[in-house]
This record gives sequence, structure tokens and C-alpha cells, in this order.
Amino acid sequence: MPVGGLVPHATDNAADLVVRNAKIHTGDPGRPQAEAIAIRDGVITVVGDDNDVASQVGPATKVVDALGRRMVPGLNDAHAHVIRGGLNYVLELRWDGVATLRQGLAMLREQAARTPKGQWVRVVGGWSAEQFAERRLPTVAELNAAAPDVPVFVLHLYQSAVLNRAALKAAGFTRDTPDPKGGQIVRGRDGEPTGMLLAAPSALILYSTLANAPVLEGEDKKTSTRHFLRELNRFGLTSAIDAAGGFQNFPDNYSTVIELAKAGQLSLRIAYHLFPQTAGQEIDDLTRWIEMARPEDGDEWLRLNGAGENLTWAAADFENFAEPRPELADYEEQFEKAVRLLMENGWGFRLHATYDETIRRDLAVFEKLAAEGLFPAGNRWLFDHAETASADSLDRVAALGGAMSVQNRLSFQGEAFVRRYGPGAAADAPPIRAMLERGLTVGGGTDATRISTYNPWIALHWLITGRTVGDLVVRPPHNRVDRRTALSMFTEAGAALTGEASVKGVLRPGYLGDLAVLSEDYFTVPEPDIAHIESLLTVVGGRIVYATAEYEGLDEELPPVSPGWSPVAYFGGYQATPRAGLTGTRQAELLGQAVAESEQHRQWRARRGLTREPASTLFDPCFFL
Repeated sequence: MPVGGLVPHATDNAADLVVRNAKIHTGDPGRPQAEAIAIRDGVITVVGDDNDVASQVGPATKVVDALGRRMVPGLNDAHAHVIRGGLNYVLELRWDGVATLRQGLAMLREQAARTPKGQWVRVVGGWSAEQFAERRLPTVAELNAAAPDVPVFVLHLYQSAVLNRAALKAAGFTRDTPDPKGGQIVRGRDGEPTGMLLAAPSALILYSTLANAPVLEGEDKKTSTRHFLRELNRFGLTSAIDAAGGFQNFPDNYSTVIELAKAGQLSLRIAYHLFPQTAGQEIDDLTRWIEMARPEDGDEWLRLNGAGENLTWAAADFENFAEPRPELADYEEQFEKAVRLLMENGWGFRLHATYDETIRRDLAVFEKLAAEGLFPAGNRWLFDHAETASADSLDRVAALGGAMSVQNRLSFQGEAFVRRYGPGAAADAPPIRAMLERGLTVGGGTDATRISTYNPWIALHWLITGRTVGDLVVRPPHNRVDRRTALSMFTEAGAALTGEASVKGVLRPGYLGDLAVLSEDYFTVPEPDIAHIESLLTVVGGRIVYATAEYEGLDEELPPVSPGWSPVAYFGGYQATPRAGLTGTRQAELLGQAVAESEQHRQWRARRGLTREPASTLFDPCFFL
């Protein structure tokens, strides 16, 4: 890259990497703007201008010209399921960012043709029917037509799954299969399963069915995880807090990231949580883990951050807004034992809590323990999600020394939330501004990968605009945040939630060298285009972990995607869409789709004798009348 004016100096303190000619938003109030940055041994040494970094340039220093682009601190997703996502990434066909169901079905059809016998085609999270031009789910008939012989499983949010005929057989569903608790197998008049599974309201039926699909083994798990982390780096992510989750057992499912960390092959910093998997055994599991490790064991690449996001299964509510709020049975006795155990042993925790009714019950337990001096006690703890948290509950959280983490689940479920609870309730779901006004630390996250996409710029767009991926305005201006605040929720707040606020989250000498050079200036692009931002250069600890455009080839080489038939090998991950500003292009695409669908409709009518014209096998839109 052009490095005019920077002459290498022989020095014992030369930087490993210098990035210059950038518009740097540091996040540091002491120096909010800069043009150049130097990193040595993974740590920032200088933030300033060309003159400031000149003395850091030695013969071996890699100097990169940002070409006047915007640089920000590396993003930190405060709630994601990175470990589970990595183990499955190369097996999944991603509809993240796909604009039409027509395109999604074409991808599915093509993938089914290359998927070997015994494997499934699975579409798992990151999309909503509301993002499609058609505004609907695929039908069972469409899946059967696209893949008559290969099992296909399509998960839609926490609400439902659509399976083709082959997947029903592979999963073992028959007319005699009973509905599981909290779930429904939709059946036809003959009693046979149709291929639709409903969370009613529990998503366990969806996840347990998915668990029947083949998994990766051996080195393929490492390769999948490395490619997933590279995909996260693509969007400027340099850190994430893994919230654990169902079917994520410790230590078995954590072994891949542990091995990659030992080999120095992580490209994303991960702070992880531990989630008891067996109902009735939660206290025993937590006791064993407390004896094995302590929060913050590890290093800046991989560290334990506490328990959660469930402590006991009975205390978890469900986030399926297509169904009524679940009424939880009594859970306080075991829940209190779990919280007491953690607080007495210096463990922090995070709690999945969608509804204020759950939050109030949890807070009553905390306040009981506070009378014994266990709250606030310096342990980091927080509520996740909190879509319907009340002002009173937020006051109680603040009094007990807690924090919050919000995710853009309503980017994908906003329409369902409005239909059930109305626009008034949706306006404060979640009450982000009320959280910030109380001085609470509020981390920003995605909850990827089984509902929201892992692309953090979709979440940032939602924080700032209040709009869903279907372009419905859910949150009005009084509950939105400005761009600086939203970015801080994805940088400084995430660092605070892992006890690392003194080493990352801002670009400042002495802090970790984590940054992203962006494709567009986040602070000046029109609001609709925030969702289309990507990173062109992502740096973690001075290592270039993602590079494209003018910087292509500067990042580290990865092994090829394995297995070779993987959807990621053909389609990649997130499907980038045209910027909203390209109205002519988008208009032409939509018109083309409408013409094609019109012809399909005409042919359908002709085949059924509803028109005198014969079914057309050759269609020329320029001459058809």
C-alpha cells in the first residue's frame, strides 16, 4: 500500500503493524479522533498521526494505508452462540441476507443436488419470512420439489420448522409419534405428519429434531470453526461472549475452541459461559464446575466468564412471540440454591429472561440474598433479552449491581411481537434508553445463530433505526440510540461485561490491538446503509485476520472448507445485498421478480384450465401480451 512519508528506522521497539491515513474513531474521550495507529506484540503503542507513528516503523513493520477510510475499535458481540455455531457452520445453508424466497429455494435446490446420501440440507437461523419479497415461509411441497430424496430441515426463528418428506423419515416422525411437551407435530387429515413442526411455545421440538442430523467429526470441526470465525471477522468482530445454550455440553463441545486456542489459531477472542444441560442436575453440575475452574481463568483469547444463560431449566421463559407468554411453574427454591452457590464462590452469571414477569421473580430471589450481603458483591451478573422489562425492574437491577445485554431479536420477530402485544408494547421492547438512563452497562449482541444473523451491522441498524429486516418501524425515536452509543454497546460495554474494560473496547495505548477498517463511514452513511457495512481489514492483537478489496491477501490462509460439498464452499455465509441507496438496481430486481412470478401464475392457471391460452414453455417478456 502507499506509505509515502514513512521511512523505516532501525529500532528495537519497532511496531509489528502500522495502519495510517485512516479516520479513526478511538472511543477514547481523551483523544476521540486520530489518523494512524501502531501495534507491537498485540498491544497498541501509539495512536496519533503519521508523525507520531513514524518512529515505530522498522524494516519488518507491516504498514497499511487505510486510504482515508473509517476505522473503529473491533466489535464485541455481547451475546452470541459462537462455539455451537462454529461446530455446525459449514454444514448449514445460510439464508442470512437473502432477499427473496425464490432465491433461497434456488440455493436449496442446488445444494440438495450436491449433498451426499446420508447428509441433510439444513437452513438454521439468521433469516425471517419478513425479509423476503414474498413475505412467507417455504411450503412443504416446495421443499419436496426442490429435494425429493435428500432430507431438508428449515428452521424459522423460535417458532417453527419445515421438513420435507425425506427429513420426516430421517428424523423418525410417524403418525404414532406423540407431540412432545411444549411442541406440536402438525398432522394431515390422515393423521400423518405434514412436515410442519411448531414450538408451542417451547422450541425444544425444533432443536431436538435438528440434533438428529449428522455432525462433523475430527479436524472438520476445527476447520468449520475457523471458517466461522473468519466470517465473523468479515464484519469487524474481534471478540464475542458465548452465552452457551442447549445441546452445548461442557467440556465436550468446548474442546474445539480450546484446541484452536492452544494452537494459536483463534481469530476471535471468546469469553464463554457454562449452561447446565440436564434438568434436575443443575446444582450438581454447577458445583463440579466451581471446583474445576474460576471465572477469568484463561487469557485474552479464551476465558471463562461465568454461568448461564440458564442456571436452572425451570426458570427459563420462551421467546416465541407467535405464542402466548408461558406461565412458569414454581422454580424459586432450586434457582435460589444455584444463585447462592455462584455468589458465594465468586462466579458471575447471565440469565435468559424475555418477560418482566420472569425478571421480577428472579429479582425477588436476589433481594432475599441481598439481605444476607450476597448482592451486590462484585460478581458480574446480568439479564439477557428483557424485551418487556419494566422501569421498576430496571431500578431494582441497578440497586443490586446488575447489568443488561440486549439483542436484535425483534429485527426478525418484530412483526410477531406487534401482532401479539400491539405497537405500544413494541415501542419499548426492549427499553434500551431506560436502561442507559439508569447508568446500567448495556451490552449489544445478536443472539446468533439460530434466530438472528451473526452480522452485527444488522443489530446496529436496529438499535439506531428501530426497524425490522422487513422494514417495519417498531421502536420510535424515544427508544432509539445514536450511532456513538450503539457502537459503544458493541465495544466498551462488551468489554465491561467480561471484566476487560481496562484492556479493550477503545483504541488507546496499552490496550489490545483490535480494530476494523470499514467499507463505509459508519458515522455518515444514510441510516439504511448501516446494515450493508462490512470490514475490509480486521485486526486482532496486531494480526490481520480478515482482508479484502485493496488488502486482499494480507490475512492468514485458512485450510479449504471441508467437507467439499459444504454449502459454505459454494455460497459462502451471509449473502450481501445491494445498498439501499442503489434504488435503481433494487427497483429493477423487484420488477424482474414480479414479471417472473406473473408468468408462473399464468402458467399455473393454464395448466388448470382456468385460461384459454396453452401453458407456455418458452417465455419472452418483451413479446408476451
